[in-house]
Amino acid sequence: MNYDFNWMIVLTGEYRDWLIQGLVITLKISGISIVLSMILGTIITTLRMTGIKILEWITISFIEFFRNTPLLIQLFFWYFGSDAVLPDSVNQWLYAHNYEFAVGVLALTIYTSAFIAEEIRAGIISIPKEQLEASRATGLSFVQAYAYVVLPQAFRIVIPTLISQFLNLTKNSSLAMTIGVMELTYMARQIESYSFRGFEAFTVATLMYICLSLIISLCINIYNKKFLRMIKY
Repeated sequence: MNYDFNWMIVLTGEYRDWLIQGLVITLKISGISIVLSMILGTIITTLRMTGIKILEWITISFIEFFRNTPLLIQLFFWYFGSDAVLPDSVNQWLYAHNYEFAVGVLALTIYTSAFIAEEIRAGIISIPKEQLEASRATGLSFVQAYAYVVLPQAFRIVIPTLISQFLNLTKNSSLAMTIGVMELTYMARQIESYSFRGFEAFTVATLMYICLSLIISLCINIYNKKFLRMIKY
Protein backbone atom coordinates (compact mmCIF):
# COMPACT_ATOMS: atom_id res chain seq x y z
CA MET A 1 0.00 0.00 0.00
CA ASN A 2 1.77 3.12 -1.28
CA TYR A 3 -0.90 5.69 -0.47
CA ASP A 4 0.56 8.65 1.42
CA PHE A 5 -2.00 9.63 4.04
CA ASN A 6 -2.16 13.35 4.78
CA TRP A 7 -4.84 14.07 7.35
CA MET A 8 -3.69 17.60 8.13
CA ILE A 9 -4.71 18.81 4.68
CA VAL A 10 -8.40 18.38 5.58
CA LEU A 11 -8.04 19.26 9.27
CA THR A 12 -6.40 22.64 8.80
CA GLY A 13 -6.72 25.69 6.61
CA GLU A 14 -9.31 26.28 3.93
CA TYR A 15 -10.46 22.66 3.59
CA ARG A 16 -11.24 22.47 7.30
CA ASP A 17 -13.35 25.61 6.94
CA TRP A 18 -15.21 24.00 4.02
CA LEU A 19 -16.11 20.99 6.16
CA ILE A 20 -17.31 23.23 9.00
CA GLN A 21 -19.43 25.25 6.56
CA GLY A 22 -20.87 22.02 5.18
CA LEU A 23 -21.67 20.79 8.69
CA VAL A 24 -23.50 24.04 9.47
CA ILE A 25 -25.62 23.67 6.31
CA THR A 26 -26.33 20.03 7.22
CA LEU A 27 -27.50 21.11 10.68
CA LYS A 28 -29.69 23.83 9.21
CA ILE A 29 -31.37 21.71 6.55
CA SER A 30 -31.85 18.80 8.97
CA GLY A 31 -33.16 20.93 11.83
CA ILE A 32 -35.67 22.82 9.70
CA SER A 33 -36.83 19.63 7.97
CA ILE A 34 -37.26 17.80 11.29
CA VAL A 35 -39.53 20.50 12.70
CA LEU A 36 -41.58 20.86 9.49
CA SER A 37 -41.90 17.10 8.96
CA MET A 38 -43.16 16.67 12.53
CA ILE A 39 -45.80 19.34 11.98
CA LEU A 40 -46.85 17.98 8.58
CA GLY A 41 -46.82 14.37 9.76
CA THR A 42 -49.02 15.24 12.74
CA ILE A 43 -51.51 17.09 10.52
CA ILE A 44 -51.65 14.19 8.06
CA THR A 45 -52.27 11.68 10.84
CA THR A 46 -54.97 13.83 12.44
CA LEU A 47 -56.78 14.24 9.12
CA ARG A 48 -56.57 10.51 8.50
CA MET A 49 -58.09 9.70 11.89
CA THR A 50 -61.10 11.99 11.42
CA GLY A 51 -63.06 9.16 9.80
CA ILE A 52 -63.94 11.33 6.79
CA LYS A 53 -63.46 9.06 3.78
CA ILE A 54 -62.18 11.67 1.32
CA LEU A 55 -59.55 12.87 3.81
CA GLU A 56 -58.61 9.30 4.61
CA TRP A 57 -58.08 8.47 0.93
CA ILE A 58 -56.03 11.61 0.32
CA THR A 59 -53.76 11.07 3.31
CA ILE A 60 -53.28 7.36 2.59
CA SER A 61 -52.40 8.17 -1.03
CA PHE A 62 -49.94 10.82 0.15
CA ILE A 63 -48.26 8.44 2.60
CA GLU A 64 -48.03 5.51 0.21
CA PHE A 65 -46.76 7.63 -2.68
CA PHE A 66 -43.97 9.36 -0.81
CA ARG A 67 -42.95 6.34 1.25
CA ASN A 68 -42.59 4.14 -1.80
CA THR A 69 -40.62 6.42 -4.10
CA PRO A 70 -36.89 7.08 -3.65
CA LEU A 71 -35.89 10.31 -1.96
CA LEU A 72 -33.38 11.03 -4.73
CA ILE A 73 -36.17 10.96 -7.32
CA GLN A 74 -38.25 13.28 -5.15
CA LEU A 75 -35.34 15.72 -4.87
CA PHE A 76 -35.01 15.83 -8.65
CA PHE A 77 -38.79 16.07 -9.06
CA TRP A 78 -39.07 19.17 -6.89
CA TYR A 79 -35.84 20.68 -8.23
CA PHE A 80 -36.76 20.37 -11.90
CA GLY A 81 -40.56 20.32 -11.63
CA SER A 82 -41.46 22.88 -8.98
CA ASP A 83 -42.26 25.46 -11.67
CA ALA A 84 -44.90 23.13 -13.10
CA VAL A 85 -46.63 21.96 -9.90
CA LEU A 86 -46.27 24.83 -7.42
CA PRO A 87 -47.99 28.25 -7.55
CA ASP A 88 -45.96 31.14 -8.95
CA SER A 89 -45.91 32.86 -5.57
CA VAL A 90 -44.33 29.79 -3.95
CA ASN A 91 -41.76 29.47 -6.73
CA GLN A 92 -40.85 33.13 -6.40
CA TRP A 93 -40.34 32.63 -2.67
CA LEU A 94 -38.12 29.58 -3.33
CA TYR A 95 -35.96 31.46 -5.80
CA ALA A 96 -35.68 34.39 -3.41
CA HIS A 97 -34.53 32.20 -0.50
CA ASN A 98 -31.71 30.00 -1.84
CA TYR A 99 -33.62 27.77 -4.26
CA GLU A 100 -31.48 24.65 -3.82
CA PHE A 101 -31.64 24.79 -0.03
CA ALA A 102 -35.39 25.47 -0.02
CA VAL A 103 -36.08 22.59 -2.42
CA GLY A 104 -33.93 20.30 -0.27
CA VAL A 105 -35.98 21.22 2.81
CA LEU A 106 -39.21 20.72 0.87
CA ALA A 107 -38.24 17.25 -0.38
CA LEU A 108 -36.86 16.07 2.97
CA THR A 109 -39.90 17.39 4.83
CA ILE A 110 -42.48 15.75 2.58
CA TYR A 111 -40.57 12.45 2.38
CA THR A 112 -39.99 12.17 6.14
CA SER A 113 -43.48 13.37 7.10
CA ALA A 114 -44.97 10.31 5.37
CA PHE A 115 -42.98 8.02 7.68
CA ILE A 116 -43.62 10.13 10.77
CA ALA A 117 -47.35 10.11 10.05
CA GLU A 118 -47.36 6.32 10.16
CA GLU A 119 -45.33 6.26 13.39
CA ILE A 120 -47.73 8.68 15.08
CA ARG A 121 -50.74 6.72 13.81
CA ALA A 122 -49.30 3.57 15.39
CA GLY A 123 -49.02 5.44 18.67
CA ILE A 124 -52.60 6.69 18.43
CA ILE A 125 -53.93 3.21 17.69
CA SER A 126 -52.24 1.89 20.85
CA ILE A 127 -54.22 4.35 23.01
CA PRO A 128 -57.65 3.06 24.15
CA LYS A 129 -60.52 4.60 22.17
CA GLU A 130 -62.33 5.30 25.42
CA GLN A 131 -59.91 8.17 26.11
CA LEU A 132 -60.96 9.97 22.95
CA GLU A 133 -64.61 9.30 23.67
CA ALA A 134 -64.26 10.51 27.27
CA SER A 135 -62.52 13.71 26.19
CA ARG A 136 -65.25 14.37 23.61
CA ALA A 137 -67.87 13.77 26.30
CA THR A 138 -66.34 16.55 28.42
CA GLY A 139 -67.07 19.04 25.64
CA LEU A 140 -63.75 19.06 23.78
CA SER A 141 -63.86 19.22 20.00
CA PHE A 142 -62.18 16.54 17.90
CA VAL A 143 -59.11 18.71 17.34
CA GLN A 144 -58.90 19.69 21.02
CA ALA A 145 -59.24 16.06 22.12
CA TYR A 146 -56.37 15.08 19.86
CA ALA A 147 -54.23 18.08 20.80
CA TYR A 148 -54.65 17.81 24.58
CA VAL A 149 -55.32 14.11 25.21
CA VAL A 150 -54.44 11.74 22.37
CA LEU A 151 -51.38 13.20 20.65
CA PRO A 152 -49.32 13.89 23.82
CA GLN A 153 -49.66 10.23 24.80
CA ALA A 154 -48.96 9.05 21.25
CA PHE A 155 -45.76 11.11 21.06
CA ARG A 156 -44.45 9.58 24.29
CA ILE A 157 -45.09 6.10 22.93
CA VAL A 158 -43.38 6.66 19.56
CA ILE A 159 -40.37 8.71 20.71
CA PRO A 160 -37.91 5.82 20.05
CA THR A 161 -39.13 5.41 16.47
CA LEU A 162 -39.21 9.18 15.94
CA ILE A 163 -35.54 9.30 16.98
CA SER A 164 -34.81 6.83 14.19
CA GLN A 165 -36.68 9.00 11.70
CA PHE A 166 -34.75 12.10 12.80
CA LEU A 167 -31.46 10.26 12.41
CA ASN A 168 -32.51 8.97 8.99
CA LEU A 169 -33.44 12.50 7.92
CA THR A 170 -30.04 13.82 9.02
CA LYS A 171 -28.27 11.15 7.00
CA ASN A 172 -30.64 11.55 4.05
CA SER A 173 -29.73 15.25 3.92
CA SER A 174 -26.48 14.16 2.24
CA LEU A 175 -28.51 13.49 -0.93
CA ALA A 176 -29.21 17.22 -1.17
CA MET A 177 -25.72 17.58 -2.65
CA THR A 178 -27.15 16.24 -5.91
CA ILE A 179 -29.15 19.44 -6.39
CA GLY A 180 -26.32 21.75 -5.35
CA VAL A 181 -26.87 22.18 -1.61
CA MET A 182 -23.40 22.79 -0.15
CA GLU A 183 -23.80 20.53 2.86
CA LEU A 184 -21.17 18.25 4.42
CA THR A 185 -21.04 15.60 1.68
CA TYR A 186 -20.89 18.27 -1.01
CA MET A 187 -17.93 19.91 0.70
CA ALA A 188 -16.13 16.58 1.11
CA ARG A 189 -16.60 16.01 -2.62
CA GLN A 190 -15.22 19.49 -3.34
CA ILE A 191 -12.14 18.78 -1.23
CA GLU A 192 -11.58 15.54 -3.15
CA SER A 193 -11.85 17.41 -6.45
CA TYR A 194 -9.36 20.10 -5.44
CA SER A 195 -6.85 18.07 -3.42
CA PHE A 196 -7.31 14.47 -4.64
CA ARG A 197 -7.55 13.48 -0.98
CA GLY A 198 -10.87 11.73 -1.20
CA PHE A 199 -10.11 9.12 1.45
CA GLU A 200 -9.19 11.70 4.08
CA ALA A 201 -12.05 14.05 3.18
CA PHE A 202 -14.79 11.42 3.26
CA THR A 203 -13.36 9.73 6.36
CA VAL A 204 -13.55 13.00 8.29
CA ALA A 205 -17.05 13.66 6.87
CA THR A 206 -18.13 10.17 7.94
CA LEU A 207 -16.86 10.73 11.48
CA MET A 208 -18.70 14.05 11.61
CA TYR A 209 -21.94 12.32 10.57
CA ILE A 210 -21.42 9.66 13.24
CA CYS A 211 -20.82 12.28 15.94
CA LEU A 212 -23.86 14.25 14.78
CA SER A 213 -26.09 11.16 14.90
CA LEU A 214 -24.85 10.20 18.35
CA ILE A 215 -25.41 13.72 19.69
CA ILE A 216 -28.98 13.82 18.31
CA SER A 217 -29.76 10.42 19.79
CA LEU A 218 -28.23 11.35 23.15
CA CYS A 219 -30.09 14.67 23.41
CA ILE A 220 -33.46 13.16 22.57
CA ASN A 221 -32.93 10.26 24.98
CA ILE A 222 -32.00 12.67 27.79
CA TYR A 223 -35.10 14.74 27.06
CA ASN A 224 -37.23 11.60 26.98
CA LYS A 225 -35.96 10.40 30.36
CA LYS A 226 -36.49 13.79 31.99
CA PHE A 227 -39.95 14.09 30.47
CA LEU A 228 -40.99 10.66 31.71
CA ARG A 229 -39.64 11.51 35.17
CA MET A 230 -41.73 14.69 35.21
CA ILE A 231 -44.83 12.69 34.22
CA LYS A 232 -44.30 10.25 37.10
CA TYR A 233 -44.14 13.03 39.61
